Amino acid sequence: MNPITVLLADDHAVVRAGFRALLESESGIEVVGEAKTGREAVQLTKKLLPAVVVMDIAMPLLNGLEATRQILKAFPATKVLILSAHSDDEYVDEVIRMGAAGYLIKQTSAHILSQAIREAHKGKMFLDPSIAKRLDDRRQNSRQSATAWRTKGDVGLTSREVEILQLIAEGKANKQTADELGISIKTVEKHRQNLMSKLGIHDTAGLTRYAIAAGIIESSRRFPVE
Repeated sequence: MNPITVLLADDHAVVRAGFRALLESESGIEVVGEAKTGREAVQLTKKLLPAVVVMDIAMPLLNGLEATRQILKAFPATKVLILSAHSDDEYVDEVIRMGAAGYLIKQTSAHILSQAIREAHKGKMFLDPSIAKRLDDRRQNSRQSATAWRTKGDVGLTSREVEILQLIAEGKANKQTADELGISIKTVEKHRQNLMSKLGIHDTAGLTRYAIAAGIIESSRRFPVE
């Protein structure tokens, strides 16, 4: 069986060397290149076509998130794992929305990193255990809040609104949502306005976070990535 080819992208040589050493001790994984800038990561992905790119966020010339967007758009067969010192919810939510294969923190163990690479190669998402737990806690809190709202009669999403919320969270534009559900764009816009009014959320990012936290789209450690 061919090894899983990996490109390491981090602006610190010591960090790259450390992760290379960790991965070289794992069977079935081969580090085929290293990039010290986001732009170089995109260029090397084009040249080497690695199965998985392990990407830091704080990269010079082109940040890791934008480099990830470009890689996923140009090379959809390549999976990108974010490996960063930052684990703020905003970063995690953005990574999930853009379709990256996972998010790990730099303190992770060699076992977790290799497991994440193998899962990404299978087309599944893998979140660092600490991040997965935080998202699950947030989802549970959201569900409890939603139950309380329904009990009070203050908020209650219709089935159609839940459908539209899921499509919004999956990155679908209004026209795509309308085509998917067989309704007009104006109807989608109206449902979208109702959603924002009921939830007190006024942007797409907020609706996406709510959908993830509420369990409308999967927030567990692994799920398929298109």
